[in-house]
Amino acid sequence: MKPISVQVNSEIGKLKGVIVHTPGAEVENMTPENAKRALYSDILNLSIALPEYRDFLGVLKKYTNVFEVKDLLETVVQDEAVRTGLIKKVCEHEQHKHELGQLCEKINDLPSPELARQLMEGIEMQKDNLTRFLDNERFCLNPLPNFFFTRDASFSMGNHVMISKMANTVRDREAIIMETIFDSHPLFKTTTVNPVLDYDKTGRGSIEGGDVVIAREDVIIIGTGDRTTTQGIDSMIEFLKTKPGVKHILVQELPFKPESFIHLDMTFTFLDKDQCMIFEPLILRSQKYLTIHITIDGNKVSKIREEKDLVNSLKKLGIDLEPVFCGGETDQFVMEREQWQSGANFFAIEPGKVIGYERNTHTIDALSRHGFEIVNARDVVKGKVRLENYKKVAVTIEGNELSRGGGGARCMTMPVAREKVDW
Repeated sequence: MKPISVQVNSEIGKLKGVIVHTPGAEVENMTPENAKRALYSDILNLSIALPEYRDFLGVLKKYTNVFEVKDLLETVVQDEAVRTGLIKKVCEHEQHKHELGQLCEKINDLPSPELARQLMEGIEMQKDNLTRFLDNERFCLNPLPNFFFTRDASFSMGNHVMISKMANTVRDREAIIMETIFDSHPLFKTTTVNPVLDYDKTGRGSIEGGDVVIAREDVIIIGTGDRTTTQGIDSMIEFLKTKPGVKHILVQELPFKPESFIHLDMTFTFLDKDQCMIFEPLILRSQKYLTIHITIDGNKVSKIREEKDLVNSLKKLGIDLEPVFCGGETDQFVMEREQWQSGANFFAIEPGKVIGYERNTHTIDALSRHGFEIVNARDVVKGKVRLENYKKVAVTIEGNELSRGGGGARCMTMPVAREKVDW
């Protein structure tokens, strides 16, 4: 396949390439005891989650170029220098693990597919002495059960790939792996940027891809809450100062609790050039959580001010969106339930064509009332439905098990290229 030039300047441009990770044994390596440490409030049944995920994956493969993290990682670690550098980074980061150093020497000799698998699925501790026998830990290198949410550890912005600084160290290895892939794989033509590492001097910066929404080439929306700090956003400001022209950052404050507000895309996603999905009580009615507009002109912040709400501030910038309400328009309890189930988390494969969870019935009904045809993912995969026959369509996947992981279709995708949108 010819190299892909990374280019993402919107949330809705026709998708040309996307990175995913099919959940595997790392998900089943969770127990009720370690789930909280892994940032889960529940444990997933892989045998139920996989058929749902395969429907989702099948739709993407019908439509665009799909790349699996595991395949990409296998390729890059075939290079001896890349392999050595990656293992060194992982081991240095997780050096608190006793005797991990000896293990790192051993895994360097693993075949590439096995090394890639173990870096994601975890490595069990050998109980071959008394200390390890009595250790409550099962793994000396923990699994990465969050990795199927590929949105978070890196995100495309223009022709750059931004490497996230994860809020929780249990996810740092995901960002290390993604940075290694984009720096080393011949398939991707891009430059990686680690904004927090490069620009944050406070030590308190974090930023994750689920909080970053690319509205337009010059307009970026970033949520700040549990996973992305104000210092992380400041590091993005510093990066954008290095780019010419006028740029806009719209910051949306998020609640720290409940955990369903983990990222901005759990409350706001683009559906089309003129429509968005929102959790209305936060995006339109909140008086507690601010919307702030930061204007960057060349190498300085020229203006920073509070806005009425996110939809109104986008309208001022020429992005006039009709909001569709997650959970429908009438019952806030229903809105809250469906927001908890990732009801606002839609992924656009082109303007007006989106993927989301079928289980959020009131949200799906709201989409239907706003002009979207509703089709089932399995019918798309089987060829019974052709998306090119629709102008506006929402493809539904069941999501009864996947949603328990705390994310939706947007969370499970990391676009690397989209076509330009004619606004």
